[in-house]
Amino acid sequence: MTKPSLPELLHAAVTAVGGTERPGQAAMAEAVAEAVDDNAHLLVQAGTGTGKSLGYLVPALAHGERVVVATATLALQRQLVERDLPRTVDALHSLLRRRPQFAMLKGRSNYLCLHRLHEGVPQDEEEGLFDQFEAAAPSSKLGQDLLRLRDWSDETETGDRDDLTPGVSDRAWAQVSVSSRECLGASKCAYGAECFAEQARERAKLADVVVTNHALLAIDAIEGAPVLPQHEVLIVDEAHELVSRVTGVATGELTPGQVNRAVRRAAKLVNEKAADALQTASEGFERVMELALPGRLEEVPEDLGYALLALRDAARTVISALGATRDKSVQDEDAVRKQALASVETIHGVAERITQGSEYDVVWYERHDRFGASVRVAPLSVSGLLREKLFAERSVVLTSATLKLGGDFNGVGASLGLAPEGTAGDDIPQWKGLDVGSPFDYPKQGILYVARHLATPGREGSRTDMLDELAELVEAAGGRTLGLFSSMRAAQAAAEELRGRLDKPILLQGEETLGELIKNFAADPETCLFGTLSLWQGVDVPGASCQLVVMDRIPFPRPDDPLMSARQKAVEEAGGNGFMAVAATHAALLMAQGAGRLVRATGDKGVVAVLDPRLANARYGSYLRASLPDFWYTTDRNQARRSLAAIDAAAKANDQ
Repeated sequence: MTKPSLPELLHAAVTAVGGTERPGQAAMAEAVAEAVDDNAHLLVQAGTGTGKSLGYLVPALAHGERVVVATATLALQRQLVERDLPRTVDALHSLLRRRPQFAMLKGRSNYLCLHRLHEGVPQDEEEGLFDQFEAAAPSSKLGQDLLRLRDWSDETETGDRDDLTPGVSDRAWAQVSVSSRECLGASKCAYGAECFAEQARERAKLADVVVTNHALLAIDAIEGAPVLPQHEVLIVDEAHELVSRVTGVATGELTPGQVNRAVRRAAKLVNEKAADALQTASEGFERVMELALPGRLEEVPEDLGYALLALRDAARTVISALGATRDKSVQDEDAVRKQALASVETIHGVAERITQGSEYDVVWYERHDRFGASVRVAPLSVSGLLREKLFAERSVVLTSATLKLGGDFNGVGASLGLAPEGTAGDDIPQWKGLDVGSPFDYPKQGILYVARHLATPGREGSRTDMLDELAELVEAAGGRTLGLFSSMRAAQAAAEELRGRLDKPILLQGEETLGELIKNFAADPETCLFGTLSLWQGVDVPGASCQLVVMDRIPFPRPDDPLMSARQKAVEEAGGNGFMAVAATHAALLMAQGAGRLVRATGDKGVVAVLDPRLANARYGSYLRASLPDFWYTTDRNQARRSLAAIDAAAKANDQ
């Protein structure tokens, strides 16, 4: 029997999921197959509606070697495992004459820990462990959540937090889960044979396709202890998110509260001298942090340096002493010891990293209204790490609806540690960029309106002209508006103002869960939804409920963002354009994602309105506009209103 061709396989898969074959999807599948066969790397931009999941799954399954698919959002992980993969495998089974297996793998803290559930939680102040079910009043929200988790533990097959509906609070979940550092290990744990996290790992070892998230991929790359099974092909979906997720995993933080918890956990397990030294170091650190002002620390101040050295040395002593002392009053000593060790090792690691002072790290103070001050350390760049860890051993395909910024892939490539496309060299990963376009007719389906007449937004102060413009646009659109704001304060101010002016429901992020907000927004065309960062990327509402997407300003990073400003300065010192490489690239990615909320299906029509004149007037405006979908462009406010009114009238006529 001849081997089925890629077009045959793609046709079978698309038919199975009830989709439509698209030229962009076919071009993507061919390019992915070629990259995998040649052990090469590919960056592929596939616009909304291309069907990119099948564009990479079909050639990956046809290849036959193990593939890891890493994605940023929970929604896409679920879509892959619950919808796309089962149907695709069913469709390709007879053609491939084998049934590829697939599995989902997440970090350990995403799975219910049976040891925690049955033995209780190591407690900081009390002796030994406490039974969280006894301690939480059954009538309290926490108590109800915990009782539901206990019942669920008897029926769940996966122990995966995301399979529990409705979900529970982070606080409740923390009572029944452990981090990888706190885990006793399957061989030492009484529940090791039934462990959900271990079962997920075993399933992943046997699977042809392993679906995971960017954070676990980053941990696998950075920490040197492999979490993911060996694989020949890596596919990174939503690849525009990868750099920020890897940065998050590689960032260390110390707070006085965290250090105090570690002191309490370790106190019963070590000799008095070691415990007292850690307590004294903790108090010294807390005194320094009381005076900490937010901002970057170009050099570690002397008082912080002394406090961190004391913490580092005391933590090291405690780590050595933890094995020696046995306190008869401590129950389930292994679990208590493991939790104490995990917290003290974290403190030692971060304190040592900051005191060693690498030129490749950025250190800063942060202040949080609720949690007080913290000191943080993050890599100046993760590009070298990604180049070394991601592209060395396997073929890598990176895909997203937004990878091509300002007309090429080199900006995103550079952030991933890749030299400009076509650069030759022995140690330089070779890659190709491909834009397979979109099935949507952007110039006919959408308008990009830039409010050129408005005043340039300042750092502070109310923007009354912007709010007037916003109210008029929402009125003309008949509601149907997704408002994307650069700060929560701006979103709140706009919601408050428009609730007073317009007879339209205005939903505001934070007043309800994100899922509930999006559901309510989609259900009623007159409703508007205002919010900040997660709405720029997380909303998929096709149809008449979202016909106006408004951005209040170009979303440059805050000038006082320590990490972004340090990265910008580093590019400038190396002779590059720091503003374009860092701030403009950051803004271009977000704007491309935000503008992508408008057209989600072939029948969608609408306006993306940017209420920041710099997009029309500034030199960098053309770079940002080139990163957006190819909408029809205007700065004529009357044209924008007329178009919105016509789209609203057509939608109302259609409803009737």
